[in-house]
Order: sequence, then C-alpha cells, then structure tokens
Amino acid sequence: MNTFLDHQNWRYATKKFDSSKKISNQDFELLLEAIRLSSSSYGLQPYKILIIENQDLRAKIQQAAWGQSQVVDASHLLIFANQTDISDAQIDEFFENTSKTRGIEIESLAGYQGFMKSKINELSADAKNIWNSKQTYLALANLMNAAAELKIDVTPMEGFSPADVNEILGLKELGLNASLLAPIGYRHSEDATQHYKKVRKSKEELFITI
Repeated sequence: MNTFLDHQNWRYATKKFDSSKKISNQDFELLLEAIRLSSSSYGLQPYKILIIENQDLRAKIQQAAWGQSQVVDASHLLIFANQTDISDAQIDEFFENTSKTRGIEIESLAGYQGFMKSKINELSADAKNIWNSKQTYLALANLMNAAAELKIDVTPMEGFSPADVNEILGLKELGLNASLLAPIGYRHSEDATQHYKKVRKSKEELFITI
C-alpha cells in the first residue's frame, strides 16, 4: 500500500509531454489490459476506447481541445467514448458472454437478465447517456493507477468540445460520444508543474464519520 501511495504522490496532470519519448508496446498493452479489466456498472462496459494514431486527426482534436499541446505531444492519445444508449441486444450479448466465460447455462441467468433490462429501460435517453459517460471515469482511473505504477504519465482531460471531437471522428454515427481524452506518455523535463506540491484537502476536511 505504501508503494501505491508513492505512485499516487508521483503522478500529476502532466502539462507538457516529451514528444521524443514513446511508450513501449509491452507497456502500452499492459495499460490497455488495465482498462479492459476495469469495473463498470453491471459489468456492461458501455464504452469504446479509441486509440488515435493518425497525427492529422490528433492535430484536429487539439483544436477541439483549445490548443492543448498534450494532445499532440504525448506518446499516445486515447479517447474514452461512451455509448449513447444501451439496447436489449447489448444486454443479451453481455449475458451470452457471461454464460460462455463462466460455463453456465444462459437460462439460469434469465432472472437477472430481465431485472437488468427493466432497470436500464426505465431510464430516459439523456439519463442513459450520462450514466454511460460516468462509466468511462472508472476505466480512466484504472488507466491512471496502472500508468503511475509504470512511471508513465496520464493527463485526464475534460477540457475539450465533445461535439467537435464527435464530428471529427464520426462518433455520432457509431452511437458514441467523446467523454474523456487521455494523452499518455512521459513528462518533459521543462514541465515545471511536476515539481509542485500536491494540493488536496486534509483528512479532517474530506472525511465524515457517521
């Protein structure tokens, strides 16, 4: 646990990446697996992770992110894009996967399958979109924790225009919405913010015991 806390104290929202330093394929695959193993409500993982390798697209996304250099200078750029809806068919696919993975009869899951559909179908379209977007933050947290262990920097970014990124990547047609940007790579030696002390609330301010 002390090591985990050391990693959390090491990490920060990197403002300037060293564009000459690239993440190894082995480490990158580990980060992707950390995202894949992330928790999500019901285990549905109602999102896609876009790996943006095309530099022209990254330049366009940078403009949608108000010119922030991390988008183009980081080794890799990930976009967490939530599904805007969850259909019965997608829930059925989840239970088929559960049945296959765990080696159990899908009929034994029918009760929970029906319950899940009833709870999700009662949500409005806007509520589904918001709920799905929240799931991307859980996946981002797994990425950030795994990256810190590898001494790889991640900048979680909400500072961009989702509508513009959706248009650039044609996400609306895919039933997706850009929720978060995550440039990942290595901090530049000239990034002064890496030396700032971490500012957080004290335990007395943050926690309430009832």
